[in-house]
Amino acid sequence: MSLTATSTTAAHVVGRVEDVPLGEGRAFVAGGTPVAVFRLRDGSLHATQAACPHAGGPLADGQTDVNVLVCPLHLYTYRWTDGSSPSGVTGVRVYPVHERDGALVVEVC
Repeated sequence: MSLTATSTTAAHVVGRVEDVPLGEGRAFVAGGTPVAVFRLRDGSLHATQAACPHAGGPLADGQTDVNVLVCPLHLYTYRWTDGSSPSGVTGVRVYPVHERDGALVVEVC
């Protein structure tokens, strides 16, 4: 049985869209889960776990583009599509995130 089939997902408002400047990330807590939310320069939103699995680096402080997030400590990269790392290190969790009436909504399980 898959993890997805046995877990429930809950949507949490973590802040306002304007709390995250274009091209940057910010740390929030979604239902007790620390997350990093990014608003790319094209306006798209992405969310991942808050800490890098390698050394606990603050992913909200990382650099990003439409394809990957780069950890600010050791420059490991993680794909937005699935959280995997092109460099082969342990991946990160990525979470669905969207805007609803100006609010940032992150779905965590």
